[in-house]
Amino acid sequence: MNQQPLAAAVRSLMPRAKADLAELVAFRSVADPRQFPVEECERAARWVADALAAEGLTGVRLLDTPDGTQSVYAELPGPEGAPTVLLYSHYDVQPPLDEAAWQSPAFELTERDGRWYGRGAADCKGNILMHLTALRALREVHGGFPVGLKVIVEGSEEQGTGGLERYAEQHPELLAADVIVIGDTGNFAPGLPTVTASLRGMTVVEIAVETLPGNLHSGAFGGAAPDALQALIRVLSTLHDENGDVAVAGLRSDQTWTGVAYPEEQFRADARVPDGVSLTGTGTVADRLWARPSVTVLGIDAPGVVGATSSVQATAKASVSLRIPPGMDLQQAQDALVAHLEEAVPFGARATVNRISGGEAFSADMTGAAYEAMGAAMREAFGVDMVASGEGGSIPLCNTLRTLYPQAEIILIGVEDPTTQIHAVNESVDPLELERMALTEALFLRNYADGSAS
Repeated sequence: MNQQPLAAAVRSLMPRAKADLAELVAFRSVADPRQFPVEECERAARWVADALAAEGLTGVRLLDTPDGTQSVYAELPGPEGAPTVLLYSHYDVQPPLDEAAWQSPAFELTERDGRWYGRGAADCKGNILMHLTALRALREVHGGFPVGLKVIVEGSEEQGTGGLERYAEQHPELLAADVIVIGDTGNFAPGLPTVTASLRGMTVVEIAVETLPGNLHSGAFGGAAPDALQALIRVLSTLHDENGDVAVAGLRSDQTWTGVAYPEEQFRADARVPDGVSLTGTGTVADRLWARPSVTVLGIDAPGVVGATSSVQATAKASVSLRIPPGMDLQQAQDALVAHLEEAVPFGARATVNRISGGEAFSADMTGAAYEAMGAAMREAFGVDMVASGEGGSIPLCNTLRTLYPQAEIILIGVEDPTTQIHAVNESVDPLELERMALTEALFLRNYADGSAS
């Protein structure tokens, strides 16, 4: 079937997509009330709900999930006998980090060198616009949608608090579908259409170390008094070996990746690693990113350099993230990390390790009709064949959906690529990738409906 009318429709909708993305990015929707007012997330949720209602979806409502956040839900029955497709994304975003390091305001969509910059421009508000633009193009060209639709837009994905997972478990009929399209990943490289075949799982723990009832003068007591910050640093230094591989007992670090390769030169360019700085770990880059565990220290509570006093620290705390590959059990991995941290504490210091969040790894079954339709859609939209890659990040909802709906095909796509710098300063999206992925999704919905009906 000719893709030209849909392609023209998507192209004509791109100015609207940019304007809408600018409105969405302006909401400082970080789902952490310690950093931003909850009203920012509420306003973003309402914007998404209104946008879905404007496209003719019904049953639009805000779901109060068990973690205290809101997800947006909408649906629309399809033609007689048509399959149902669930579209997923999330409106909450990562904190901006150092706003002074942004070349343009973090919450103001700014065009520069052909890209659109702003927090959430790619992850994941750009993917919300991918969904909306695809739906708008279908309405413009075909007057409606060829499949039954359900849309769920989460409000706390970045925090990993599991609100939507718990809500889905309590209301299993709500998100039931033949196909689930997760709009929260992206292409392996710009212009290379990609489905994400595997995701690492993740757990976050916090370790707090206490050595003294209070800080002490470093001149009068330093050298003999046990320093909590020094103890914490020693603990964290044991998490990796001399090569940078994970050194936690019970966590294998020798697995290999058999899919698409990730050349080291490409990774260095994508990650902007300076010349002369070595990568960490052993094995191929793909092994390290998609087949093996990784440990990252996310943050440390300690005095800042500016304003620090000459003191031996009585307490210190760190947040530690563990990513686990498919095939590694989350509970066992979490237990191994906690045991390692507890055993590594020196000086007989008091240490408390709290488990904050966790989600299993995910591996997709790519053998179904929906994947065939997605491959055809990507070939039409990009002019090259679809590839499958891994993703080092985590989307815990995927395993919840697979457990609830074992017959559903789950496909992970999106507007992100290695140059978008998600979770970092100066996040951006390539509008051409947004255009092509919106066209891909529109073609997929049309083609999948045709294939299912034949």
